[in-house]
Amino acid sequence: QVHVVTSGGGLVHAGGSLRLSCAASGFFMDYYAIAWFRQAPGKEREGVSCISSDGSSTSYVDSVKGRFTISKDNAKNTVYLQMNNLKPEDTAVYYCAANTMRTRCVLPMILHEYNYWDKGTQVTVSS
Repeated sequence: QVHVVTSGGGLVHAGGSLRLSCAASGFFMDYYAIAWFRQAPGKEREGVSCISSDGSSTSYVDSVKGRFTISKDNAKNTVYLQMNNLKPEDTAVYYCAANTMRTRCVLPMILHEYNYWDKGTQVTVSS
């Protein structure tokens, strides 16, 4: 079965940090651009950050620039999202997915291009 396994969510105070992990199962991450999305209650899923298949380029939505850092370790077949200076508005379920149509990132992220989703990981930031 081809999918990702996300982990690392939790409850933190505003200003705190978390590192999310996204491990590939059944495919190699160096084939595709990989992105993190998030979905808050009552809101649409939004793209947060993306990294190219070779890890040479990254992109971020404006609301997380300077606070979040995406990285990947192809040897471990894993992508990470380091989240610093977290804010209550970052509270959401975070998902990772592979863009099976591209090796490089485009903004805005086109949801239907992404596959291999899992149930995500909850991030809750208290004020």
